Amino acid sequence: MKTIVFTDLDGTFLNHNDYSFEASIESLEKIFNEDIPLVFTTSKTKVEVEELQKKVGIKEPFIVENGAALYIPKNYKKYDFSFLESVGEYHILQLGVSYEQVLDFYNLYKDEFQMLGFSDMTIAEVEELTGLPSEAAKTSKQRGFTEPFVIKDARVVKKIQELAEKHQLKITKGGRFYHLIGENQDKGKAVKKCVAIFEKIYNDTINSIGLGDGDNDIPLLQNVDVPIAIQNNKGGYVTIENPKLQKSSFKGAKGWNEMILKNV
Repeated sequence: MKTIVFTDLDGTFLNHNDYSFEASIESLEKIFNEDIPLVFTTSKTKVEVEELQKKVGIKEPFIVENGAALYIPKNYKKYDFSFLESVGEYHILQLGVSYEQVLDFYNLYKDEFQMLGFSDMTIAEVEELTGLPSEAAKTSKQRGFTEPFVIKDARVVKKIQELAEKHQLKITKGGRFYHLIGENQDKGKAVKKCVAIFEKIYNDTINSIGLGDGDNDIPLLQNVDVPIAIQNNKGGYVTIENPKLQKSSFKGAKGWNEMILKNV
């Protein structure tokens, strides 16, 4: 049996406030030494994940924008992924819709419901809302599939959801933003597809470990063998109906490190 680790980033692998992963170094080394795929499973964009992977020193498969697409680097561990679509340096499996389709809906209703999405935010506004430095804030606006947004009155989100469903879209909630995404995507669906691909490649069963801290991580936690809730920035946990659910004692990277050492 092979192991794969699927992890959310903000508030899980990365601290909520400073985006540091320094506290996870010990567990990262264990993952590297045991040659375990570490699949970032995030609401972040492809470019953002590529930048983070450079900082961590890895080139691994990753899932972007809340399950919109799975990217696997070409020649990854010298396995043949040619049955997937080829785009640039990657093999890709797309589950989400185009960014253009998402923006068509967003632009139709943004004024009526006072939504402010990334496409309309300045770099300074993204910096203020995320705490990201300027370059990272700029990178986060380079989206391919989904639109994060804030809203003045959260009570209208249900109405927006009803309208979104008529356009083959839906809304999910992350740590800081709501996200307008394709109806057939979430982190859990992408994880299931990824596991199936690697079971085919390895010709072996997969022990999937998943870590997350937000509501948009619930599908991820519901679709792994070892679900782990990382304590969120408010000191609470997401909950799922699963007796296997583990909870970290610490927030962010420290909690991530704790739980990886416990389970890998």
